Amino acid sequence: MPNATSNWTEKIRDAEARAAALEAQLADPKVATRPAELARLGKQLAALRPLLDAGRRYRTALRSIEDASSLTGDADPELQALAREEKASAEAQRARIEEELRRLLIPRDPADEKAAILEIRAGAGGDEAALFAADLFRMYARYAEAQGWKLEPLSLHETGGGRGIKEVIAGVEGRGAFGRLRYEKGVHRVQRVPVTESQGRIHTSTVTVAIMPEAEELDIAIAPADLRIDVFRASGPGGQSVNTTDSAVRITHEPSGVVVSCQDEKSQHKNKARALKVLRARLLDAEREKQTRQRADLRRAQVGSGERSEKIRTYNYPQNRVTDHRAGLTLHKLDRVLEGELEELLDGLRNWVAREQERKLVEDGASA
Repeated sequence: MPNATSNWTEKIRDAEARAAALEAQLADPKVATRPAELARLGKQLAALRPLLDAGRRYRTALRSIEDASSLTGDADPELQALAREEKASAEAQRARIEEELRRLLIPRDPADEKAAILEIRAGAGGDEAALFAADLFRMYARYAEAQGWKLEPLSLHETGGGRGIKEVIAGVEGRGAFGRLRYEKGVHRVQRVPVTESQGRIHTSTVTVAIMPEAEELDIAIAPADLRIDVFRASGPGGQSVNTTDSAVRITHEPSGVVVSCQDEKSQHKNKARALKVLRARLLDAEREKQTRQRADLRRAQVGSGERSEKIRTYNYPQNRVTDHRAGLTLHKLDRVLEGELEELLDGLRNWVAREQERKLVEDGASA
């Protein structure tokens, strides 16, 4: 049975062979006369570049391990110690690159390159849940800013004092936003002492997060006859004329029963455009979920009802701890995570997904 190293080496060779074939096609003068084909092949080759780079670094690490191993039996004790140190360093580098290869070899979802629609809703816990929903929204906003993405609220419902959020829907504009954030979908649980708690008791509250790829008109067909569009007067605080004209829009997609409302803009036209944007994303997400179930692919985490038992992640303030229960990853830097430093969490999730897919492939192969 081949060992893990030979398996990785074989996968790297396969990627190099695919890249060589693509380069040969791109060099064909006939392809140069077909811009669409040229762009398609170029995109496929560009997608392989990170895998090829990781492959080169993997081979370098293997050579370093081999070279160091050959010196561990040297008669010179100092050289032996240096060789052991070099070997340990190279083996740690190999392990890191193997995790990177796992992520890179996850089958690409075309939607991963899309912008995203982010939805955050307060769940169990009343006002404390609404306060934490606002904290999570700020966390994602700071992460988006660090990535150079644009985060724009499409619909926002705050609590009476304006400190908490009952529900917010936002567009996250940036290439690859959905692919990077897709595993944030689920129930997020917070454990902390609320500001209203006089006796210092820790309370538990939940917030649900949904992440959907932004859908273009070509992605999902919506027949105008399937839509019921209602206009009404916006409620709650707003600028001049927001609450005095019928600018709010509610769109119902009658075949699915999906309802979207937007009232934040003064313009009825802008609210309608925003509502349609969210509606398309929800319908596309529902279709993707249906196809995923039919193909029996890796099950995607569902938002659920917001009950405490359905958590995917816990944020514990007293211990400055955040734990992702899917990946089994715990970080003792909750304060930094809430400032938008999500890279370690997101990478840990991607590694977990890669390992789960690898395990499933092995199980499927064994049962075949």
